[in-house]
Amino acid sequence: MPATGDGRAPGATSLSGAQAGAPVDHARNRPAPTGPTPAGQVTAAPPIPHPRHQTGHTSAPADAPAAAASSTAPLKLLVIEDDASDAQLIKAAVADSGTSIEIHWARGLEQATELLAVSPSGTRRGRSRGSNFSCVLLDLAAPADLPHPSDDSDGLEGLHELLRRAPHTAVVVLTDAAGAELGAAAVAAGAQDFLIKHATDGPLLGRALRYAVERKRADESQRRLVEAELRGQENARLQRHLLPTPLLDGAGLSFTRRYRPGRRRALLGGDFYDAVRTDDGTVHVVIGDVCGHGPDEAALGVALRIAWRTLVFAGLTGEALLTTLQHVLEHERRSDEIFATLCMLVIEPGGASGGLDSLGAGEPARLYLAGHPAPLLLGRDHQPVTLPADLAGPALGLLPCHDGQAAWPAQQLELQPGWRLLLYTDGLIEGRVGAGSRRLGQDGLADLIGDHQSAGLTRGRLVDSAIAEVEELNGGALTDDVAVLLLERNPVQLILG
Repeated sequence: MPATGDGRAPGATSLSGAQAGAPVDHARNRPAPTGPTPAGQVTAAPPIPHPRHQTGHTSAPADAPAAAASSTAPLKLLVIEDDASDAQLIKAAVADSGTSIEIHWARGLEQATELLAVSPSGTRRGRSRGSNFSCVLLDLAAPADLPHPSDDSDGLEGLHELLRRAPHTAVVVLTDAAGAELGAAAVAAGAQDFLIKHATDGPLLGRALRYAVERKRADESQRRLVEAELRGQENARLQRHLLPTPLLDGAGLSFTRRYRPGRRRALLGGDFYDAVRTDDGTVHVVIGDVCGHGPDEAALGVALRIAWRTLVFAGLTGEALLTTLQHVLEHERRSDEIFATLCMLVIEPGGASGGLDSLGAGEPARLYLAGHPAPLLLGRDHQPVTLPADLAGPALGLLPCHDGQAAWPAQQLELQPGWRLLLYTDGLIEGRVGAGSRRLGQDGLADLIGDHQSAGLTRGRLVDSAIAEVEELNGGALTDDVAVLLLERNPVQLILG
C-alpha cells in the first residue's frame, strides 16, 4: 500500500464495487474457516464461547442454526482512511485475507464516531456493550479532525481521540515503512497492533485483525477481573472493620465468638453482636438478627450494633435502651416489614470482684429477650439448660413503642461461680436434621453441646465442633447467618503455700 501522508481529503465517499456494510467477497473462492471465528461485535460481556466440533451425531440441538450463524458471522471492520486509493488497496487485501470481513469506511473521526455510536439495542440494563464493530483499522496519516488540535503533536492525536470515543473496540493502526517506531508507540498508547502498508498482504491483515479482536477481548476480561478483585478486597476490608471488637478489659471474662454470614463471599451479614464493660464494672452483652439476607440487612445490623454500644456508654439500659433502639430501627430500615430479634444480657458487679471474701458468691444478671432464642447455660457437671424466656417481648420493629405490648421486662438471674453462657442466633438452630423437614431446635442444640462437653471440648474447640456438626446434620453449609458467643467467668485460682 502506498503511504498517504499528504493529508488531502479524497472526493470519493464509498469503496468502488462494494457498499458500506456489505461483506467483501473472498478471492480464489476460499472456503470459510473451520476454526473459531470472532463474532461481529466486541462487547463488555464475557467472551463468546468457541463452538466445539462434534462428530458422529445424527441430530443437532434445537439451537444449532443459531450457533452456526454465530460461528460464520463476518468480522465487522471500520476503516478510517481519507485516501480513496488506499481504501481500495485495503479492500483488495481484505478480499485476499481468507477471512469473512464486513467493511465500513469513514473518512475521519467525526464520521467514524457516528458509526461507532452504540445502537439502542446495544445496551442491556443501562450498561453499554460497546460498538457494533469488531475492530477499527486507523491510518495514522489520516487527518485527526480534532475539535481542539494541540500544538504538541506526537503523530498519535487521532489514535488518542479514537480510544477515548471507542474504548471497548479493538484498534489496528497503519503506518508507512518510515513510521515503524510510531506504530510501536501506538501499541504502547493502547492500540492492539500496527501494520506497515507496503509490507502488508491479505493473510497478514486477516491474522492481525483476528489477533487484535482476541487481544482486546482478553484485555477487557482481565480488566473486569482486576476491577472485581479490587471491589472484593475493598468490600472485605470494609466489612472486616465493621465487625466489633469487644471492650471487656478488667471484666475477668473469657469471650469466644464465631460469625458466619449466609451470603456467599461475604464477611458481614444481618446478625450482629457486641460486648462492653462500663466504668461501674457492669458487663453488657448483645446479640441480634435482622430479618432477611443481603447487604441492606448487613448495613442495618451494623447500625443497630453501633447504636446499642453508643446508648450503653450514654448510660441507657433495659427497656429504655431497647425502646430507643427500636426508634433507630424504624428510621433506618428500608421497609416497615423489616424487624430484628435481640438478646441482651446485663451482668452487674457483685460477687465476682476477685477477692477471697467473694468466693462462692453468685453474680446478679438481667436477661432481656426481644423475639430472640434464650441463651444456654452450660453446666460443668450437668446437661446444658435453656435460660427462662417467660418474660420475652416482641422483636424490635414489630409493634409500635407506644403500644402496651411492646415491652421487654427483665428476667432476673443469678449466675453461679464458673458459669458459662452460649448466646446464638436462630441460624444455628434452624438447620435441618437429615433429609426431612425436622429442625435442630433449642433442645437439639442443648443435647449436641452436652455431647461435645462430655468429650472434653471447651471454648473455641467447643464452638467450632458444634457448628461443624450442625452443618453436617443439615447436609451442607447453613443458608442463614450464624453468630455464636461463648461467655465464661474465669475461675479464681488460689495459690496454696
